Amino acid sequence: MEQLTEWTPAFDKRHKDPMKNYGIGSVGLKFILKGELGAVQFYILTGWNLPKVQEEHKIKGWSSNPMGADVGYHSPKPMYDDDTPATDSCPYLDGKPCYYDGSGLAADELFDKFVTKGIGAVWNKLENYYTDTFGELK
Repeated sequence: MEQLTEWTPAFDKRHKDPMKNYGIGSVGLKFILKGELGAVQFYILTGWNLPKVQEEHKIKGWSSNPMGADVGYHSPKPMYDDDTPATDSCPYLDGKPCYYDGSGLAADELFDKFVTKGIGAVWNKLENYYTDTFGELK
């Protein structure tokens, strides 16, 4: 099993044309547990936005608190009837097609554990999730 941690930068991809408007996003933090049978992840949005966006939020009185965004799996094979690949080349599956599903509600729960119990609680949950999803730790 391989434990990976990835950071993604904040962005501001707003555009007047709705077809080109991809919104704003804060720095993301992803914990991935990768094995022979697939991968599972926990994704956090840190609330750390670009300076321009931070200023806009301050003016509007909006808060940018960190939050759990997703707990999900990356599988090289379909996990249910009519499952279709989310992508043709997944970095967590060594470039194989990826069947993906995740839960924001599970992310909220795991975020609370992360904040109160630390990173060990995250890896423990991801190990259990991997076993529940793929059948064994490999």
